[in-house]
Amino acid sequence: MLRFIKGNLENIDNVQIYPLISLLIFFIFFVVLFYWVITAKKAHITEVSNIPLEDDTNNQNEEIL
Repeated sequence: MLRFIKGNLENIDNVQIYPLISLLIFFIFFVVLFYWVITAKKAHITEVSNIPLEDDTNNQNEEIL
């Protein structure tokens, strides 16, 4: 199975750059995410973490009617 994939990939010019690009996108995404988590305000984190616990008696279906 791997020989079919490898054979097709060998015919593509500059195919060796794609794994590097994928790694860079992956790394940059998690660095940005880590930076956002470190710099996020505690009040915002607390507010967002309490959303599932809030008792919301207004149903969205009732608001439409």
